[in-house]
Amino acid sequence: MLDKIRYFILRALRNMRQWPFLCTASILTMAIALATVATFFLVVVNIEQLALRWTQEIQVIAYLNKVPSQNNVAKLKDQLSRISGVETVIYVSQKEALERFKKRLGEDASLLEGVKRDLLPASFELGLFSEYRNQQQIATVIEHLENILDVDDLRYGQKWLERFNDFAKILRFIGIVLGGFLLFAALFIVSNTIKLTLYARRDELEIMALVGATMRFIKIPFMLEGAIQGLLGGLLSLLFLTIFFVFVISRSLTSFWLTPNSFDLLFLTMNQQITLVLSGVVLGVLGSLSSLRRFVRF
Repeated sequence: MLDKIRYFILRALRNMRQWPFLCTASILTMAIALATVATFFLVVVNIEQLALRWTQEIQVIAYLNKVPSQNNVAKLKDQLSRISGVETVIYVSQKEALERFKKRLGEDASLLEGVKRDLLPASFELGLFSEYRNQQQIATVIEHLENILDVDDLRYGQKWLERFNDFAKILRFIGIVLGGFLLFAALFIVSNTIKLTLYARRDELEIMALVGATMRFIKIPFMLEGAIQGLLGGLLSLLFLTIFFVFVISRSLTSFWLTPNSFDLLFLTMNQQITLVLSGVVLGVLGSLSSLRRFVRF
C-alpha cells in the first residue's frame, strides 16, 4: 500500500516537472483567483461590520428655531422621551454647541474668538433603540418629534448608511462575478495542463491498460497532480491575501476618516483559511477530472 502511494506521488511530481511553465501558470492562476475572491469577502465583511458599528451610533438631531426656556427644556425632554423608540434625550444649548465645535476644530479653535455664543442653534439629540434604527421607524419618530418641537432642521445618518450598505452589496456582486471568472480560468488552465500530460503519455497509458493496469491506477496520479497544484495554489493565495490585508486593506480602512478608533478589522478565521486552501485542492481535482473524462474511460 505504501509503495503504491509513493508511486502515485512520484508519478504526479514527474508529470508536474514535465510541464513546469504550465504547472506554474496553473498554481498562480488558482492562487490569484482564490485570493481575489477572499479579498472581496474580507472587504465586504469589514465594511458591513463598519456599517453595523455606525448603525449603533445613529441618532436624530433636531435643531430648534427658538431657544426654549430652562423650565420648558425639562418638559420637552419628558415629552420626547415618551416617543416610541426613543432611548435617550440630550439637550444641547447654544453654548454647549459652540464648545463642541471648538473641540472639533482643535488647534484652529482660535478662529472662533470673538464669535457670539448664540452662533449655533440649540438642539435635542435623540438616541434610538436598535430595532428603531431603520428608515421606516426613524420616519415615525420624526413625525412625532415635529409635532412637539419647533424644528429648523433635522439630521440623521440612516439614508447615507443605507446607501453605504448598497455599495457593499454591489462590491459583493463584483467579487462574485470576478472571482467566478478567475476560478473558471484556473479550472481551464489546470485542465489543459493535465490534458497536455495525457497527450504526451498516451502511448504509455495505452500500454499500461494493455498489461492490466486498472483505470483507477492510471487516473490517480493525474488527480493527485491536480490536487498538489491546488494545494500549492491555496497556500499561495493565503500568503497573497495576508500580505494584501496587512499592507493594503488594513491601512486603507483604518485611515478612512469615518472609521471609529476602536474598530478592529476582521481577518479570515482558522476554519475559513483551511476552507480557502481546501478550495484550491478541490479546484485542482476538478480540473484533472475534466481532462480525464475525455482521455481515460471510467
